[in-house]
Amino acid sequence: MLPHERVRFAHNSERQFAKLLDFYGIVWEYEPRTFVLETNGDGQPAQAFAPDFHLPAYDLYIEITTLNQKLVTKKNRKLRLLRELYPDVKVKMFYQRDYLALLVKYGLEQPDQLEPVPDVVEPLPLRFDDFDTDVAARRRARPKPA
Repeated sequence: MLPHERVRFAHNSERQFAKLLDFYGIVWEYEPRTFVLETNGDGQPAQAFAPDFHLPAYDLYIEITTLNQKLVTKKNRKLRLLRELYPDVKVKMFYQRDYLALLVKYGLEQPDQLEPVPDVVEPLPLRFDDFDTDVAARRRARPKPA
């Protein structure tokens, strides 16, 4: 039994991402750590963030978000706060467009909760050690909206 078959995921997109990692032999952990972002007056956690995956070989956390924009905005806020409070923690957000690019590139089925896959989706690398550089280069190459 493969690792992705032993975990109960919150979303199908997480299962598919784990399936891809398993196929390429990339060791992962599902929601292994919760980062406290804010505490209340009693010192108890008031706000926290648990990234979906941890890739131990890269010491990298990955959050996959294929949800509506309101929830994406909330996750972006939490991600910014996590980076401020835990500057040594490497964490990446995979947005719906990034996730769809992986589906197209690696021929995975499309989860029911997503919009149809566009005809042209830019593929992403499956190497996580150079992910920062690739994302920055693609963003610079995108045409600016008029």
